[in-house]
Amino acid sequence: MKKEAIVLKYSSTRGNAEQLDSAKAIIRGLAADGGLFVPDAMPQVDMAFIEGLKALSYEERAEKVLGLFLTDYTAEELAGCVTRAYANGRFDTEKRAPVKAVGEKSVLELWHGPTSAFKDMALQLLPQLMSTALKKTGEKEEVLILVATSGDTGKAALEGFRDVEHTKILVFYPDGGVSDIQKLQMVSQEGQNVGVCAVRGNFDDAQSGVKRIFSDPILREDLADKGYFLSSANSINWGRVLPQIVYYISAYCDLLESGKIALGDKIDFCVPTGNFGNILAGYYAKHMGLPVGTLVCASNANNVLTDFLSTGTYDRNRPFYQTASPSMDILISSNLERLLALMEGAGESVANYMNELAAHGKYTVRPETAQKIAAEFACGFCDDEGTKQTIAKLFSEQDYLLDTHTAVAWNVAEEYRTKTGAERPLIVVSTASPFKFCQSVLEALGETKLASGTDIIAQLAEKTGKTAPAPLAGLAGKAVRFTDVTGKDEMESKVTEFLRA
Repeated sequence: MKKEAIVLKYSSTRGNAEQLDSAKAIIRGLAADGGLFVPDAMPQVDMAFIEGLKALSYEERAEKVLGLFLTDYTAEELAGCVTRAYANGRFDTEKRAPVKAVGEKSVLELWHGPTSAFKDMALQLLPQLMSTALKKTGEKEEVLILVATSGDTGKAALEGFRDVEHTKILVFYPDGGVSDIQKLQMVSQEGQNVGVCAVRGNFDDAQSGVKRIFSDPILREDLADKGYFLSSANSINWGRVLPQIVYYISAYCDLLESGKIALGDKIDFCVPTGNFGNILAGYYAKHMGLPVGTLVCASNANNVLTDFLSTGTYDRNRPFYQTASPSMDILISSNLERLLALMEGAGESVANYMNELAAHGKYTVRPETAQKIAAEFACGFCDDEGTKQTIAKLFSEQDYLLDTHTAVAWNVAEEYRTKTGAERPLIVVSTASPFKFCQSVLEALGETKLASGTDIIAQLAEKTGKTAPAPLAGLAGKAVRFTDVTGKDEMESKVTEFLRA
């Protein structure tokens, strides 16, 4: 007898009764009640499934994992999406997400895509999933993608959606809150359907502004009259989180294939994160059945996540720091909402937490939830001084060059192993090329006289003997296309202005 296919549905973390197929959830981005879409059940994998992935390419592994969640997509559709995302010549390594041995640890390099950041792993795929979903659902309106970025998501989303049919994309970034290279990547972006605007404020201001636009019924109606509907490429969109699950499973398979672990052995991951999306994907992988021991959450000086994971109280009422790891300069971690839904079940309690956060800037979870979280996650944070010391030390001892975010994770991983005595294999998740943060990396290596503009990329290459990724080296001489700056309360008008252009 033929086994009946399982059709997975998606619902809001806040309990809205509406259930959607994955294609509609990806198109929508955000649930009608302001919550985030989550699968109604967690697909499970066994050791035979993992063993079967060992000899496959990254693309083939992705197809298998994605198929567990995107049950309304055909195998042919998924294969097409994955091929267009990863096998298009835009990644500079055959492995896509290679695992490299560095001393006693391993590093999962997620920055070999076209924008040299881990966001490429999802944002090369999301446009393909979304365009396929539009065809599947017969959607006739154009999609307006709105993005708030702390640095890397913006460029990756712009590149992923560049000239994709039936889409426009507008990115907001905090003015002065991204590295010079990150900014140049965005403001020089090519494509006829793209827009970029700085926001006076920090990332949380930009993110809150985008969420406000999504929840504005008058603006949504006005956009509908113009033939547009809103969606998101931030990690609030399930189509952003899902592709990230793949590389945790793929990394395990790589260690298995190399003989560094045996099937069923547990491994640890240390993940630098601000919005909690990257580490959440690891948590999903674990609860699917991947043998993961501890997920170590690494924060910079904006250590709101460290405090939450340690105490069960989330409190954004604290100083905001601009750090050498700007993509983690975040005080409102959107994807914690999905974690809480997993821990407590989607519904009223999650909605109440989010309402408390909006009204008072803080919430405290139930004691039993706090205990569950503490059992699943370790955590720590690293300030700028520690970050730079880590970069210098690892380059000197291992000839391995870290970006500032990965250095935070390496530092916290060292502290975790020293404190706990943990001996399981540990993978540090590397989220960006060091050439995206040339100034901070050069300062960490003792340079005091820094080149200006894109010349600083060549300076770092000469200093270290490392080769800059081609997309970054190619920034020299690129024309600036976008110079707009807006107030955090004026973002709505920029949306309508963008559509008129």
